[in-house]
Amino acid sequence: MTGAVVVLSGGVGGAKFVLGLSRVLDPAQLTVIANTGDDFEHLGLAISPDIDTILYTLAGLLDPERGWGRRDETWIFMEALERLGGETWFRLGDGDLALHVERTRRLAGGATLSDVTAHLACRLGVGPRVLPMSDDPVRTRLRTPDGWLDFQDYFVRCRCEPPVHEIRYDGADTAAPTAAVLAALSDPRLRAIIIGPSNPLLSIGPILAIPGIRAALANQSAPVVAVSPIIAGQAIKGPAAKMMRELGLLSSAEGVARGYEDLIDAFVVDPVDAKATFPSAIRVLAAPALMKTIGDRERLAIAALAAADGLARGASV
Repeated sequence: MTGAVVVLSGGVGGAKFVLGLSRVLDPAQLTVIANTGDDFEHLGLAISPDIDTILYTLAGLLDPERGWGRRDETWIFMEALERLGGETWFRLGDGDLALHVERTRRLAGGATLSDVTAHLACRLGVGPRVLPMSDDPVRTRLRTPDGWLDFQDYFVRCRCEPPVHEIRYDGADTAAPTAAVLAALSDPRLRAIIIGPSNPLLSIGPILAIPGIRAALANQSAPVVAVSPIIAGQAIKGPAAKMMRELGLLSSAEGVARGYEDLIDAFVVDPVDAKATFPSAIRVLAAPALMKTIGDRERLAIAALAAADGLARGASV
């Protein structure tokens, strides 16, 4: 079956899934709407961690050991900065640094984040279209016993250790989806919209907090499918399950499904979670969700597409 596919994605897990999709689809059919709630300014540079992880993954440049940044990276800049007493808690490799310098230069010259992302994707040879969720700034912040923390302070500096009592997506309520995002979500050739296996609170939450995007999904005629980032109560990667428990949510695939209940038609879960109790309006399909190899990623992508292809919006399940 052919047609356009749109994926909502965060960084590492979402990027792995997108890579699988890019190998089973014509890359020209694939559009990725990337979370920018993690974006921040550091050392005077504009950093977009999730966009960069997606670009590096699709370009074959991602460091497979760390799961972020560029492979075969060097660290001369960070070593020199450390000797000067500079901030080194957020590590920028030399090749990665070049990307941030170029992004910052273009933004300062009047380009939008969408413009810059399209330029970088082209230069890196990325086939699928990668779109920031908005060109307006949205910043994820977390309330902890130490007060409100910016996302990167919580995630990198504090290593996700403080308990989270509340999450806020500053700027989301007034942020507008770009024309390209809205066009992708209203494409008459749309085969499916897939919410990737990314953290539902930190990666997908900021995207859905933008009213125009949430409304586009809620009024969607194409099938909307989500892929669970949690297996047997544990996050595949990152603090999703920990944060869900701290916020009084079900830290399970069922809990993720309930968070998406008003938006999705189908939910892909690992077989170990297939017998959980899910909302009755959501069709649940089981497929191995752990993506250790490229074959795993392709198979999960195929399962998500099959879930969409087997659905008609509003059909009984």
